Amino acid sequence: MSTATAPSLDLRTEILRLKKERNAVILAHNYQDKAIQEIADFVGDSLGLAYKAKDTDAEVIVFCGVHFMAETAKIVNPGRIVVLPDKDAGCSLEQSCPAPALEAYLKQHADKNYYVIAYINCSGGVKALSDCICTSGNAVKIVNATPADRNILFVPDANLGSWVIEQTGRPMELWQGACYVHVEFTRDSILRIREQYPDAPVVAHPECPFAVRLLADEVCSTEKMVHFCRDHPAKQFIIATESGMLHRLRRECPGKEFIPGPTEHCACADCRYMKLNTMEKLYRCLRDLQPRVEMEESIRQRAEKPILRMLEISK
Repeated sequence: MSTATAPSLDLRTEILRLKKERNAVILAHNYQDKAIQEIADFVGDSLGLAYKAKDTDAEVIVFCGVHFMAETAKIVNPGRIVVLPDKDAGCSLEQSCPAPALEAYLKQHADKNYYVIAYINCSGGVKALSDCICTSGNAVKIVNATPADRNILFVPDANLGSWVIEQTGRPMELWQGACYVHVEFTRDSILRIREQYPDAPVVAHPECPFAVRLLADEVCSTEKMVHFCRDHPAKQFIIATESGMLHRLRRECPGKEFIPGPTEHCACADCRYMKLNTMEKLYRCLRDLQPRVEMEESIRQRAEKPILRMLEISK
């Protein structure tokens, strides 16, 4: 299998040719770069992508995102080929909650009979240990649907979990994981940008720390950011999430300006894992159908149940 790409190759044309030849669908997360978003069949957040992956009739699913997203597509499509442009596209949240650590914790606290709600940003092994999956777009709905007599353990994102507690009033125990991108936003960095754009609403992802969420005019998933910004009369918005989201907002909300929320280090918020995917790697993975996402069938079957439960509750 060659890893070389001819210098004169028109990548966009070749990707579209291979997509048709392979009967493939290209799914891209909102955090992918501009070129990948523009060639994808569907661009969305984790919930939207999960629905698309479940409903597709394509023979090949090319998932331009990070590994847990492609793995989720494989869980609900065991008979289809699922490929990821870069096998090293991981996630700090997934890494913060290894399945063996969660399994040990649940055994140690078996007396609490936890109902485990896992944010979709986790491995298939963690999903297999969970009762229901959630995304930032449906977490409140999932928690509200949880049996009232059960103790909830929310994994792995403590910031998202604390925001859900604020919205629902439902006590939960929180695994202490975090997205390394969103925790870079701080109270001071948001206050500084607000001084420059005093009339611009701050729109923040719930993975942001509490101090940032407190300053935000709207806290919501990336998909809901599109609707909020489209419907709001303001012409400028400060966006506190990964930088790839800015392209989608600019494309779907023409005539409005989107200012990246700065961190303490730069006026940007790039996820190094999301940015591992490139057009060249997308071309190669369609050409070679590698790297493929595979998993043990017993884990896949156990992981599928809480995903399907989420999709049913979220209808």
